[in-house]
Amino acid sequence: MESQNIKPIHPKDNVIIENKELNIWEALIPVIALVGMLFYNVFFVFGDDALSGSNQFILILGAAVAAIVGFYNKVSYKQMLEEVAENVKSTTGSLLILLMVGALAGTWLISGVIPSMIYYGLQILNPTFFLVASVIICSIISIATGSSWTTSATVGIALIGIGNTLGISTGMTAGAVLSGAYFGDKMSPLSDTTNLAPAMAGSELFDHIKYMAYTTIPTIIITLIIFLIIGLKIATTGTPDISDKLEAIDGAFNISPWLFSVPVLVIVLIIRKTPPLIALLIGTLLGAVAAIIAQPQIIMAIAESNTLNFQTAYKGVMKAITVDTAVVTSSLELNDLFTSGGMRGMLGTIWLIVCAMVFGGVMDAIGALSRISKALLSLATSTFGLFASTVASCLAINVTASDQYLALVVPGKMFKKAYKDRGLAPENLSRTLEDSGTVTSVLVPWNTCGAYQSGVLGVSVADYFVFAFFNWISPFTTLLFAALSIKIKQLKKS
Repeated sequence: MESQNIKPIHPKDNVIIENKELNIWEALIPVIALVGMLFYNVFFVFGDDALSGSNQFILILGAAVAAIVGFYNKVSYKQMLEEVAENVKSTTGSLLILLMVGALAGTWLISGVIPSMIYYGLQILNPTFFLVASVIICSIISIATGSSWTTSATVGIALIGIGNTLGISTGMTAGAVLSGAYFGDKMSPLSDTTNLAPAMAGSELFDHIKYMAYTTIPTIIITLIIFLIIGLKIATTGTPDISDKLEAIDGAFNISPWLFSVPVLVIVLIIRKTPPLIALLIGTLLGAVAAIIAQPQIIMAIAESNTLNFQTAYKGVMKAITVDTAVVTSSLELNDLFTSGGMRGMLGTIWLIVCAMVFGGVMDAIGALSRISKALLSLATSTFGLFASTVASCLAINVTASDQYLALVVPGKMFKKAYKDRGLAPENLSRTLEDSGTVTSVLVPWNTCGAYQSGVLGVSVADYFVFAFFNWISPFTTLLFAALSIKIKQLKKS
């Protein structure tokens, strides 16, 4: 029988579960256990290989610790399992998108789309302005599409390749890609998080975007300045000779500007509000057609055949979509670059997300998320304290619940009344939710966003963390504005 002190709420209501019997120390036990186990697992045993499976099991162990705390506080196994099921169900779209991104990456490789981007990009961009250009390009596309995930999966992958051949570390390039992608995601009215934050806080969408610009624009300007300084330092080593790389690409692929029509069509579909999953599927199929037309020699090599017919084309395309694919060139560096894991390459990331949702579901079911948020709220004795507690709550939930949506929903619900009681307009809360919840999710390796971006870009969170300047500067900017009382909107008196 379920305890009368447990109040189950359907996740669709965006209300977290409260447990009156759970105290703050009990709520923190699973968090402390998880952080301790992850720390040992990553820093003392597996290092960069931790995401290949061991971290996933650590999340399950963390969920087990949370479940023990739940049993002690009379939370039923059935209730925990139902909450986990709802959590996993909520990620269905994301998991399917991940699989489709793997498929798209495979066909875009063998079709020459990504190699063409790299080929022409090498001739246009140089180390001095490459990082700045990457931020701007990703910002524009993310604003137009409303999706940081789609931006990373399309332009981001190509920019990683270009940066790699220019001698720029993948961590730097990934940081620039994510800085631009999350800036655009925040400011786009098409973004789900940009719609969710004001919905939780009680503000209007375009009022939220306008008010968010006060902290977001200075942050992106600082980010661009930092990347420009880094670029200037890189330029002092001289522009690398890339002629051998251009020859290697040209020798392995039939390079043509017409191949850009494939990503352009996908971006147009998303701008026209086509669901990302459908747009990525169409992009995958277009890439397959382009591969058969433009790169028949690669199709035959993958299918291990000397002739191109329907069966050969089918086998080559299906292998590129589903399993590991590699295109051999005369450059050893490019051989590492022109590989794709297909849909199978995304299974590790999907595994991580599912395990993260198990931990987050149990934590929510036992009432731990609610208790931790309330404890943070009790520490807010001033306006700045209220902002700081909101930021801390968003960061804590990104780490513990492993999901950026919960990082908006939970603090949004918990702090909404507190902001109103202090006479603060809801735009203050919605802006703070985005400045600290949306953008920092990508900085947590076991968060759905961190796992996704790391998997798509092929760069570990540890490698791009420092260079994702926009993402970790944003919370400090919103706190600075709160401390100096800059653009802190008050409620209008009736």
